[in-house]
Amino acid sequence: MWFRSDLRIHDNTALHHACESADEGVVAVFAVCPAQWSDHGWGPAKVDFVLRNLRALSGSLREANIPLRLIESPRFAGVPGRVLDVARRHNCTVLFFNEEYEVNERRRDEQTVRLFEKAGLAVRVFPDQTILDVSRLRTGSGGWYTVFTPFKRKWLATAMEDGPLPVRPRPRRQKPTGIEPDPVPVLLRGFDAPGCARLWPEGEKEAQRRLRAFVSERMDDYPRRRDLPAERGTSELSPYLASGVLSARQCLAAAVEANAGRLDAGRKGATTWISELIWREFYRHILIGFPRVCMNRPFRPETERLAWRQDEAEFRAWCEGRTGVPIVDAGMRQLARTGWMHNRVRMIAAMFLTKDLFLDWRWGERHFLRHLVDGDFASNNGGWQWSASTGTDAAPYFRIFNPFRQSRRYDPDGEYIRRFVPELADVPAGLLHDAGGIASLGSRYGGLRLDREASRARVLSAFKALSRPPSARSKRARRNAPS
Repeated sequence: MWFRSDLRIHDNTALHHACESADEGVVAVFAVCPAQWSDHGWGPAKVDFVLRNLRALSGSLREANIPLRLIESPRFAGVPGRVLDVARRHNCTVLFFNEEYEVNERRRDEQTVRLFEKAGLAVRVFPDQTILDVSRLRTGSGGWYTVFTPFKRKWLATAMEDGPLPVRPRPRRQKPTGIEPDPVPVLLRGFDAPGCARLWPEGEKEAQRRLRAFVSERMDDYPRRRDLPAERGTSELSPYLASGVLSARQCLAAAVEANAGRLDAGRKGATTWISELIWREFYRHILIGFPRVCMNRPFRPETERLAWRQDEAEFRAWCEGRTGVPIVDAGMRQLARTGWMHNRVRMIAAMFLTKDLFLDWRWGERHFLRHLVDGDFASNNGGWQWSASTGTDAAPYFRIFNPFRQSRRYDPDGEYIRRFVPELADVPAGLLHDAGGIASLGSRYGGLRLDREASRARVLSAFKALSRPPSARSKRARRNAPS
């Protein structure tokens, strides 16, 4: 059983089938790939969370007589051969794993299947990251969905007609193999210990506890409170979903049970949260149908012509929470301190970077992944391209968040801002939500001094230019650009 982004024993599709099929026991394997993780933008918070959950998983597997063996390869290229080595060393005849959808992961898996089949060994692969097998959801013409609302309609119709993928029970105990598990490292070179580990305890028990607490205590208020960053209005489950410590099917099952078996009616909190789970499915559907989004490219090809600014000083100010816009700075500092950022503030910070500063969304996408404990490529990429108006269901380019209006609406008392921007602790709320009021503080709270009207005109002009045919020179430049 090859574990990847599915670090759990409950409701793990491939593990369930491996344990049901095994006659002589199961051996688990996990590949540690530091250089590849770094290339993919993983940072200390994500790596630490994975390692801690890997240790918890190893303990749970041991109770089921399944040893966890570790292999290390700097990058994915060496993984298929090392997985095959483990299979041969322990006389395994079948490899089980769950699908991953990013391009590099899919290429790695295809290489692994070829290598095992060449060696005369069987491979069984399962959809598991999602509630439905989103690779099978297609439009009436057989194409891939590119807009969320019709995808959601199709998803709900399929779920109501066919039912979601089943929630699998804890696997049965296996015959002892006599194989000892490998120790899981506490730290990896190149990934310093984060300061936020205590905020995100590891293990399936913690994930299940949080799921129960959200559904029973906060789900009904979710539609009203989820956009208020000063409150605990969200599920706080994203790190556990991103690393597969909790499955999306478990989340759906809990919501549906609390909603008297209904998917798209009943308690508004349940249906709103289910809709967010479907957004997660949609972004994975996009990875499969449009792999270019995994290759540092926008979903909307015409937006490759946007001439994003390359101001590294302004980007550093944004990264460090020194923009002079309180809600943006609070979010960026929350990210640095906790490894997480409230979703509403993620949108505000992302749109400020791409629309007010007109800096490349890929810079922000990578910075988020480098610091998020819940770093998830599909959701992160989808969110950034939505904010930058380069992606699916893109916010029209002329829809530009005013961060001061956003903070006035969603953090009216300034509680969230003051929590993470202590130099504004005694500033009246009215000033926190007013550009002129912030400017009046002078050197007490510095940052970038922007002309928002000029910034708006700049981004509108850049997007309007996309409607004009590209010049011959820009066509030649695209032909000569590296793929």
